[in-house]
Amino acid sequence: MTTRRSVRRALAVCSGAALIAGPIVHDTSAAHAHADPTRPPAVAEAWQQSASVRLQGDGSLSDVAGLSGTDVWAVGQQNIWDAWENRGAIAHWDGRAWTEVGIRNDDTGAGHLRSIAAASPTELWTVGAAHDGLPYVAHGDGAAFDRVGVDQLRSGDWLGGVAAVPGKVVAVGSRDRRPLVVNRTGGVWQVAPTRGEGTLYGVSLSAKGEGWAVGDGEGEPLIMRSSGGSWKSVNIPDIPGGYLRDVHLDGPKQALAIGGVYRGGGKVAPLALSWNGKRWTRLRLPDADASLYGVTGDGKGRFWISGFDPGRPGQAFVLYDDDRSSMRIIRGETAATSRTMRLQALSYLPGTSAVWAVGHVVGAGDTYRDVVERFGPKGTKTTSS
Repeated sequence: MTTRRSVRRALAVCSGAALIAGPIVHDTSAAHAHADPTRPPAVAEAWQQSASVRLQGDGSLSDVAGLSGTDVWAVGQQNIWDAWENRGAIAHWDGRAWTEVGIRNDDTGAGHLRSIAAASPTELWTVGAAHDGLPYVAHGDGAAFDRVGVDQLRSGDWLGGVAAVPGKVVAVGSRDRRPLVVNRTGGVWQVAPTRGEGTLYGVSLSAKGEGWAVGDGEGEPLIMRSSGGSWKSVNIPDIPGGYLRDVHLDGPKQALAIGGVYRGGGKVAPLALSWNGKRWTRLRLPDADASLYGVTGDGKGRFWISGFDPGRPGQAFVLYDDDRSSMRIIRGETAATSRTMRLQALSYLPGTSAVWAVGHVVGAGDTYRDVVERFGPKGTKTTSS
């Protein structure tokens, strides 16, 4: 099973701008303008339900990992504007309702949890920031989570993404302005050496434990590959001002990385790079103003990208790609009241033909509410929450 969790893709506590875009303020818009398709895509075209975990205070979800229609995990934070009371949140969907899940052995508490990965129903990992100044790593067994001490991590390190498969965990971020990769194999943690400046935000692994990590470095997108136990940067198209926020590995010859490119006037264009087994190439995108945050796939070459369209801020926004030649837009319903919806991450649920996306809705008075959006082919049924 291929898993990734980045975000990737993540929300910061210090300011509204950082909250939306992550550790470095990355908001995005698109490079190419196209009209919406006259017909919705045949796959994953029907938005089915909008729900909420109902986190305390102002809350937002950063990442989601779905194992089945009755086993979905999401992480984020609540009371995001309170520097003293904000705390990380872990929630589980059992097919009937969302339940917050605690962390058993932690007196200081998690701050913002940015990423979650599931190697199996009883092997879950989440990373983020702690209130004691250290990076946060926690392990879940399907019932609760425990904070894990990683001696190789230190104050000042930053973790943004995690991926897990049976027997292997990889967390990525930055240390002293350099890419940081921390591997756990056979119960032993190790820091993988990397070169050059940069930060990694997302990571994805194959079932064999090899994979990709993405971010930015020295003013350009950065992609690193794991092979033979080491992580090395690879050649990609020259894109000055670009960055990559998330990546999903769908097979040896299929992967998709997404992010943005800084333009003049403080604007950012969206960016997507596709791997065909030999090289990374830049894709054409169908919206001129969309921000891209997370990506997932179904293992059959179909990808979905979550984000935000400032032209229609109240609607859920997802890009769908089934052949990497042309992406199509999937939009949610128009809101009855003024709001802004940002979908930070998404996950394809095996065996359901459905995709679940998480993020937040900003309403009147800049209040934040966590949101869970579900969609799939017409006729697909989901259980109401």
